[in-house]
Amino acid sequence: QVHLVESGGGLVQAGGSLRLSCAAFGRTTSGYAMAWFRQAPGKERDFVAAINWSDDTTSYADSVKGRFTISRDNAKNTVYLQMNSLKPEDTAVYYCAARIATMTPFAADFGSWGQGTQVTVSS
Repeated sequence: QVHLVESGGGLVQAGGSLRLSCAAFGRTTSGYAMAWFRQAPGKERDFVAAINWSDDTTSYADSVKGRFTISRDNAKNTVYLQMNSLKPEDTAVYYCAARIATMTPFAADFGSWGQGTQVTVSS
């Protein structure tokens, strides 16, 4: 298991930007897939974006395509989620997740999770 720590959430106005970070500790992330999910109050945990550590292949939910970008920094063992043109409907707790395999959009496939970071977008 890898230990994940998210940071970077906060309050922003609609149209603004935030960058979330997810630092991985405990073992190398080589061969991992990393992903971001989000959960709004009373709703399911939804897929946002994912990246394969080995080849930088990425995937995005339709709702964030063109606005969010997932990336990684090998030296820092960190994954980022750059969020631009934020909308009130992006408000949620954002979770970082990892699995020792290629990426999927299903939360149940991920075995390691961070504690979550709150993102609030005001209208």
